[in-house]
Amino acid sequence: MGEMAARRLIVNADDFGLTGGVSRGILRAHREGLVTSTTVLASLPLQPELDAEAAALSRLGLGLHFNLTWERPVSPPGTVPSLVDGEGRFGRDLTALGARARPDEVRRECEAQIELFTRRFGRGPTHLDSHHHVGQREPILDLVLDFARAIKVPVRSQDERVREAARRAKLKTPDRMVGESGPDPCWTAERVLREVTALPPGVTEFMTHPGRFDDDLAYSRYGRQREVELAGLTDQRARALIEREGIRLAHFGDL
Repeated sequence: MGEMAARRLIVNADDFGLTGGVSRGILRAHREGLVTSTTVLASLPLQPELDAEAAALSRLGLGLHFNLTWERPVSPPGTVPSLVDGEGRFGRDLTALGARARPDEVRRECEAQIELFTRRFGRGPTHLDSHHHVGQREPILDLVLDFARAIKVPVRSQDERVREAARRAKLKTPDRMVGESGPDPCWTAERVLREVTALPPGVTEFMTHPGRFDDDLAYSRYGRQREVELAGLTDQRARALIEREGIRLAHFGDL
């Protein structure tokens, strides 16, 4: 099979740092399964032991899950008033955020999250994506692409519009993305096998959300589903299928 026809697969686990159970599940999905990459909610509290464990895994890509929709900013809230509510917290209304977000404040917060990530792991991220896909909305998309170009890393592209924008910016990005989160578990063992079997030539990203359910995750509408994904992504039939098919597992830093 020639280079142009080769099939490469990035299996990215979103939300490292969301809870201890989520982070532990992601690490297991890398060690025992298909996960090659994870993206970190760097704006959430540090998890020193789990952070050190992730940083020591040489084949686990560590990207930044840029966040404007959960908990608090890294920047002092008073410096990013268009991004927070009266209590200094991010909101979940993406339409309202896109309408009110000031580009200079988005830029300030993105820079702060990249700097915090770098201090936290001792290196920069392997790629950028975003929590709740906030990074595909204007004016946030162009700013995220600007940062990716500045630090020379690839980006996720959820659809062809974002993919074309990334390529116009001369950024590397997969050719295809598969995955969603709810209400039903996305990556059952059966779906993993089905999608691997149908994998087309080029670079595909599986967006996944494995994890261990814990009390800290009880609030989430996508909580126990993470356990199903963890089982699906560590099913050894999928690893055997990938080897038989000659599919190359990679992370964004390999692009």
